[in-house]
Amino acid sequence: MQVLAHLNRVLPGLQPLVKYRAADWPYDLRAGLSVAAVAIPIAIAYAQLAGFSPSTGLYASILPMVVYAFAGTSRQLIIGPDAATCAMLAAVIAPLAGGNSGLHLTYAIALTLLTGIFCLSASFLRLGGLADFLAKPIIIGLLNGVSLSIMIGQVGKVLGSTPTATRFFKQLMEMPELVLKAHWPTVILSICCAAVMFFMPRYTKLVPASLVTMIVAGLAAFLFGLDHFGVALIGPVAAGLPDLELPELHLDVVGELAASAAGLALVLFTSGMLTARSFAERNGYDIDVDREFAAFGLANIVSALSQGFAVTGADSRTAVSDANGGRTQMVSIVAALAISLLLLVGTGPLAWLPIPALGVVLIFASWHLLDFQVFRRYHAIERSALVLGVITMFGVLAFGAIKAIMLAVSLALVMFIRKVARPACEELVNIPGRAGLYNHKLFPDAEIIDGLLLLRFCGPLVFFNANHFRAEVQRAIARQPAPVERVVLDMIAMTDVDITGIDTLERLDGELAARNITLILAGRQIEFEQWLVNTKHPDEALQQRAFPTMRQAIRHWRVRDELETAADETDGAAEPASNKDALPASR
Repeated sequence: MQVLAHLNRVLPGLQPLVKYRAADWPYDLRAGLSVAAVAIPIAIAYAQLAGFSPSTGLYASILPMVVYAFAGTSRQLIIGPDAATCAMLAAVIAPLAGGNSGLHLTYAIALTLLTGIFCLSASFLRLGGLADFLAKPIIIGLLNGVSLSIMIGQVGKVLGSTPTATRFFKQLMEMPELVLKAHWPTVILSICCAAVMFFMPRYTKLVPASLVTMIVAGLAAFLFGLDHFGVALIGPVAAGLPDLELPELHLDVVGELAASAAGLALVLFTSGMLTARSFAERNGYDIDVDREFAAFGLANIVSALSQGFAVTGADSRTAVSDANGGRTQMVSIVAALAISLLLLVGTGPLAWLPIPALGVVLIFASWHLLDFQVFRRYHAIERSALVLGVITMFGVLAFGAIKAIMLAVSLALVMFIRKVARPACEELVNIPGRAGLYNHKLFPDAEIIDGLLLLRFCGPLVFFNANHFRAEVQRAIARQPAPVERVVLDMIAMTDVDITGIDTLERLDGELAARNITLILAGRQIEFEQWLVNTKHPDEALQQRAFPTMRQAIRHWRVRDELETAADETDGAAEPASNKDALPASR
């Protein structure tokens, strides 16, 4: 029993497959065949994008899917080659390989193995929270940048021209020259393929447009001998299943590959988790991010061992599975078996696939990844998110994905530190007819209570923002139209107070007392007492002027005003200042 329990922890997908329900088989079979129909042309196209043979893309679509079916916690997620990971892989490997196709594949497999090892290590260290480290604006910017890079990179293939530029902006400037040198039979074929890709989904979504495009283009090449007209074909595809081999690790490039593998692991895991979480939420279940990290690691390791390249969660294939009623990870196993069958008996016809058709499929796949509408939403809600997304996108276009992500993450950290180091200090007011207290900026016409200033510091009070807090309180006092007699600080928003924060409160209390202003603390009484004990702070003056809630602090002020007004009416004498601020400790 202990062995089975341990096995279920390591392979959480095993038990659902062992206890597989026969009622799910018709749905999973249909979904699995549909996924294979989409995965085959996409895998070939992405392999060509990354500079590999078509069989390499198919290899990366077999064992990784099977392993994830046993090791993953998502019922819907389909693992396979992805546009962003392929583009990043090619950008890292191409300069190291220097045009040597053998080294290109060797380095790619080694990079995939290192990426899998990084994912497994992160799972062991329970770093699944890294999925939240790349903010969604960064992911959106990354996908937009990669999509634009892929689309511009396919222009030469669909025109039948030979580009020389390798960076986006230079490729953009080179486009007029490519158009002038276009090979018209290739252009005509590309237009026909684009028409199929455009109109097919409008008539039926039962058959994948990419599969139909590949079949039509292949038949045209075979029947009309398009290769004799100068149309490029992918050529013979190696038949048979891949051999399982340990990849070579060249010591002279291991350091550079390892650094890139860490970035690639973070990107493929984060983008995969976006897909896994969205489908899990849609279907009403949860996923375990730490186990997912391990599953992604195992999938990439077996991809490397089976002569494949880096894989991640594929949103298009996952959507196909979900749309066709896929219920379990049996979908992945069925799809993997279908692709294996193609490699065993059906690689001959693949040799007739025209390269321009693959370019058209990649352009349409990249087009669907583009999302500029979300930038408009970011502009309306949070400008900093827009800045992150745009910088990441242009960084990918100018410097490549890895450097762009490093830049964007660094910028995000700076923004986060700035936000934590400079929290807002809100002035609070009562709104007639509404319960609670509200930010004065949201209700500028609200009346304030003369003599009473209510403040909320929206963050912990610690060493790196203590001076900012003190300055904000002083500025808030200076803004008041009437003299302030009491400052009530809402402690609920302060999640932590360190020794520097307590010293700052004591210093602020002394500065305000010198101006005949009393500092009152509301909320977190027990926590504040504990903070004083933990920091071995001797001064309990502030503790004696604390209330459980803001409401009680305001009520005490109003009761005091009523008593003072009554005393003024009876004997015309104000209460001595020494008694005015002597507040009983509230518990």
